[in-house]
Amino acid sequence: MTIRVLIADDQMMVREGFSVLLNAMPDIEVVGEAVNGREAVERVRDLSPDVVLMDIRMPELNGIEATREIVAADGSAKVLVLTTFDLDEYVYQALRAGASGFLLKDASARQLADGVRVVAAGEALLAPSVTRRLITEFSKLTEVPRLPHAAQASYGDLTERETEVLVLIAHGLSNVEIAGRLVVAESTIKTHVSRILVKLGLRDRTQAAVFAYEARLVSPR
Repeated sequence: MTIRVLIADDQMMVREGFSVLLNAMPDIEVVGEAVNGREAVERVRDLSPDVVLMDIRMPELNGIEATREIVAADGSAKVLVLTTFDLDEYVYQALRAGASGFLLKDASARQLADGVRVVAAGEALLAPSVTRRLITEFSKLTEVPRLPHAAQASYGDLTERETEVLVLIAHGLSNVEIAGRLVVAESTIKTHVSRILVKLGLRDRTQAAVFAYEARLVSPR
């Protein structure tokens, strides 16, 4: 199955470079490009890509707002944020807006392709250690808003074990690590994660981690 990719970046060299690298992969096809956030939103509507490589700093509509509109309008397109350094102050905001992860612009061809595949499969791109560091750092640097009452009530629907799993996700543990910590099968953890996402209306484990911080289930260290 071919993964359809849209590249949104205002730098032509970045778009062309990523297009060449991705089109060289047998299972990935670049179906379009966008030079700004507004065009990215329109191209997603017209082309229905599986993954959008989204730059944050773009004219007309920045990547954060474009991500928010794409996520709200299309439940299938996954957004992978492009950034020049791993502690970009806007990355946390992009994750809150619905991005499934982030990728450095200097990533190798293999990292780029693997990142697209991971996000297309519905997983979060962030490695556990990166998830932990990124969310902890940005929870310190930004004022993390409290959840509205409706959202607070929704996490009350989680079982005690699901809440425990959610907290461990927020600490950056993988399914295998959580299974080891709770002494259960990995398949059991996958089931818990799926139920957590459904109950909270979230897209992936990165969004679950952000939710846990905003719900004050986890505090930055």
